[in-house]
Amino acid sequence: MIKKIYQKLFQSNFQQIGGAALLLGGASVASRLLGVLRDRILAGTFGAGNELDIYYAAFRFPDLVFNLIIMGALSAGFIPVFIRFLHREDKKEAWALANCVANFTSLFLILFSLALFAFAPFLIKILTPGFSAEKIAETVKLTRIMAWSPFLLGLSAVLGNILQSLKRFFTYALAPILYNLSIIFGALVLVPRFGLAGLAWGVVLGSLIHFLTQIPSLVGTGYRYSFLFNWRQPGLKDILYLTSPRIMSVALLQLNFLAITVLASSLAIGSIAIFDLAYNIWSFPLGIFAASFVVASFPKLSEEAGRQDWVAFKQSFIYTFRQILFYLIPASALFIILRAQIVRIILGTGKFTWSNTVLTVESLKFLTLGLLAEGLTLLLSRAFFSLEDSKTPFLWGLFGSVARIGLAWFFGRQLGVPGLALGFASGAILQMLALWFSLERRLKDFQDESIFSGGVKMVLAALGAGIAAWLGLRLGARLVDMQTGLGIFLQGTLAGLAGVFVYILISSWMKLEEMRDLLRALFSKFSLKKVVVEEDIANL
Repeated sequence: MIKKIYQKLFQSNFQQIGGAALLLGGASVASRLLGVLRDRILAGTFGAGNELDIYYAAFRFPDLVFNLIIMGALSAGFIPVFIRFLHREDKKEAWALANCVANFTSLFLILFSLALFAFAPFLIKILTPGFSAEKIAETVKLTRIMAWSPFLLGLSAVLGNILQSLKRFFTYALAPILYNLSIIFGALVLVPRFGLAGLAWGVVLGSLIHFLTQIPSLVGTGYRYSFLFNWRQPGLKDILYLTSPRIMSVALLQLNFLAITVLASSLAIGSIAIFDLAYNIWSFPLGIFAASFVVASFPKLSEEAGRQDWVAFKQSFIYTFRQILFYLIPASALFIILRAQIVRIILGTGKFTWSNTVLTVESLKFLTLGLLAEGLTLLLSRAFFSLEDSKTPFLWGLFGSVARIGLAWFFGRQLGVPGLALGFASGAILQMLALWFSLERRLKDFQDESIFSGGVKMVLAALGAGIAAWLGLRLGARLVDMQTGLGIFLQGTLAGLAGVFVYILISSWMKLEEMRDLLRALFSKFSLKKVVVEEDIANL
């Protein structure tokens, strides 16, 4: 019995995009809810002031390299090449390639951690020109503690990408949940004992658990670790070729966050914290819906591109594109209508003041304008990666970064921290449009009329949902005590449920395929009886 449960959880192979996306989306909901709890604890404990400015600033450089490895080398280059070796070439060479990537990644990250530890004072002074000497010293302390988290997360990323290639998504989905739990543990247990450094140690602990969580799913895959450093390993040059532009693309995206931090450090105290807290709320639907479908579809797109089956490739892409539209269009509408209730419910506690709330609400509103564009950019970039083209996303990423930073600087001077959010969102829209037109030119006869017709219906349904949510707010204000947290929660919940119900109703009336897919996935595809359990995937 225990063995069967273990196999179903850790060795299940999800063959369909919808079923895998539902698993990833469900896990993302749990992880994001824990992230909401984490931010509420941080906001209530510290408020949007010096302490959280220090914490988020200290997080920037470790997060930069984490994203370069996770979002860069391992997402763009490893999965398509590894899948090609598994299905078309020698499987022993595939596992040797995985070990080379793991070992070279480990070496690089160890060197980075040592360099970050040594040069933290110099780097933090550049990053936070508006900080006092005392704030810089505390930021350096936290940066040095968290310098070791990218090493652990990088190793976890290698294992996670192997599992994604094999369509084993359970531990990949579970790891972020445990990571957030560790940060919450740091905030509740370690901070009272070690001060602000407890948050940093919570991050390191979460990184270790993130890595260890991946290991059980590797059993039965055929993977065996070996201490292999071979620059001539077949496939390694292909990965490096693909990852160089992608790493630069992700570096540009992270440069946006560094630039936002630099700009925010010169604004009012708490601006860095406010932007990050608003960004975390904004990324909730992005991670649940867009990222889940993109991660689930990437191996399939890579396989179809490798076989040069362009009909199947376009079908998978359009399916995923429409799914993202189906979820993010109404999410954007509801976020804009309910933004004040969302922020107050999540962050309105303890030392988080009313002025903090107002600035976060305004920042969330402007970020939401770019939510759909950000989700589609994830998919469009992965489509190019599956074609083993990472140069095009880099070039348009460069364009998008210049636009984001320039517009953030311009609007930030006028509006403060909400202006930074407006500039960030505006650049995202421009980058998405550029990527879409580039992909459409490359893959001719794209049948985008299906996307357009479905998108129009979804916009109309989302408009109805927004009106229903707005009316729900007005009705809720008459029924509950708006001076209490419970009253605001009930008002927001009533309005949100009204919006979701109307969206479902209109989508069903319009016979949207995505609504049928959702119901089918809920009642059949996510059944563990439906997934394939492989005793030894190496025998494929």
